[in-house]
Amino acid sequence: MSPTVFRENGYRFFFFSREEERMHVHVVSSEGEAKFWLEPEIELAKNYRYSRKQLKEIESLVEVHYNELISAWQQYFRS
Repeated sequence: MSPTVFRENGYRFFFFSREEERMHVHVVSSEGEAKFWLEPEIELAKNYRYSRKQLKEIESLVEVHYNELISAWQQYFRS
């Protein structure tokens, strides 16, 4: 199961169940996929087919929704 945290601008932001301990979020759309670390700071972990411009847009969405992502992670994995 991979719960969707939110969708915006054609991107889906979600978690994989217990993939690894370090907080992160996966992003997927018809154009590619990526993974961003949420700690110790927001940082690109993996990228598949996104342009630099798209990665900047995605990273800014992660920043805007940061508290929501952290809260969703804690609820999902610590429950």
